[in-house]
Amino acid sequence: MQEKTIVRDYFNSVGFERWRRIYGEEEVNFVQKDIRLGHARTVETVLQWLGDPSGLRICDAGCGVGSLSLPLAARGAQVFASDISEQMVSEARRRQQIELGSTDNPQFWVSDLEELTGEYDVVICLDVMIHYPEADALRMLRHLTRLARSRLIFSFAPKTPWLTLLKKVGEFFPGSSKTTRAYQHREAILVSQLTEWGWKVQQRQTIRSRFYFAWLLDLVR
Repeated sequence: MQEKTIVRDYFNSVGFERWRRIYGEEEVNFVQKDIRLGHARTVETVLQWLGDPSGLRICDAGCGVGSLSLPLAARGAQVFASDISEQMVSEARRRQQIELGSTDNPQFWVSDLEELTGEYDVVICLDVMIHYPEADALRMLRHLTRLARSRLIFSFAPKTPWLTLLKKVGEFFPGSSKTTRAYQHREAILVSQLTEWGWKVQQRQTIRSRFYFAWLLDLVR
């Protein structure tokens, strides 16, 4: 798939260093700091929703540098984390050694989201759908629902009149040649499909700042 190739190549090259800095603690510019704080709010919201995750098998699909996987493992969850980017997974493993020491939890590996297998209590997918058009996003969500026993949590960039005015990707993430295309999704379409597949929304949260936009949905069977 063309979009997957674009995303994989981006996060294995110029995108990796940019997002490694954003998801880290290094000095960054105003825009990057705003995105960092938005992403951190998303992660914190998910951690609050999960409460005590001890003993849960959790799949973190599109784990990036481990921003969610590492705190989940530290809180007692059994975490299986993957990303399409080899560079991201290598960085996640490096941070694992620093934050958690020698441990095999989380288990990190490189994988296309739609190649994931297994059965998990909770499947989580944050800040991934923005890289894919609607048809691809729905297909990915369908696959994730088949991996989740009872709970699915994911985020997406909403299709709203205001964001629709932002025609260029650079207006989401300023800077030439620094990101993949950003796709907005219609919440009604996503929820309608998930309802057909037997899922219902139990919680939702809107997280937005000047440069970060995420609608977060928590679904159960």
